[in-house]
Amino acid sequence: MATNKNSGKAILELKDISLSFKGVKAITDISFDVMEGEICAVIGPNGAGKSSMLNVINGVYIPQEGSISFDGNAFKKMKPRQAAKMGIARTFQNIALFAGMSVLDNIMTGRNLMMKATFWETALNIGRAKREELEGRAAVEKIIEFLGLQAIRKTPVASLPYGLQKRVELGRALASEPKMLLLDEPMAGMTMEEKLDMSCFIQEVNRNIGTTTVLIEHDMGVVMDISDHVVVMDYGKKIGDGTPNEVMNNQEVIDAYLGVSH
Repeated sequence: MATNKNSGKAILELKDISLSFKGVKAITDISFDVMEGEICAVIGPNGAGKSSMLNVINGVYIPQEGSISFDGNAFKKMKPRQAAKMGIARTFQNIALFAGMSVLDNIMTGRNLMMKATFWETALNIGRAKREELEGRAAVEKIIEFLGLQAIRKTPVASLPYGLQKRVELGRALASEPKMLLLDEPMAGMTMEEKLDMSCFIQEVNRNIGTTTVLIEHDMGVVMDISDHVVVMDYGKKIGDGTPNEVMNNQEVIDAYLGVSH
């Protein structure tokens, strides 16, 4: 199991979050903190509200109640672009890559928000545009090497197997140099070998770069192996919050997963 590496400071604080869609509660009065530098897994049965919670964190959904604080900045409403600028990067359940573009070019798109050059500087490839392009490519090449994608760097992502596409999506998220990664089922549909590879990459990002990670994952073996902190949701409510061992010994969590409470 991962050791607790956090600095003792909460980078993300969710307080009394409630989210409804046309009167149907997706999230009900949930609060939890994510400590800087930790890997936090959000788990629960299908339909528990886990993806909705990630969508609240990065501004896709705006909760009707509650507040969020990220890196010391409190807010009630935030848009995804603002979240990205603050340092929150996201991957999705369904791969959202540019199918016709190469691995290199897909990862390069993760640098877009970091570019400060004007339209004309970019069009003429002068000044800041030229410097940012060189800096961006150097950073992306390091990510490609880190993720073991050198041999396919020029390959269109549409021709890659699923596991490699998920790795490219992780690379694109890393290209923005985020303070926090939100990973929505990063290992769904993978083979056991692909899961082991992805688990290792997530841990290496956390250990070597110090990136705080919040992930949704159904494989309890993976959760127990790589997480410092686990939050459990069921029917939009929080039913567990603690270390992996504490959560796995929580009777309410056991009942939810075995279907007893259903």
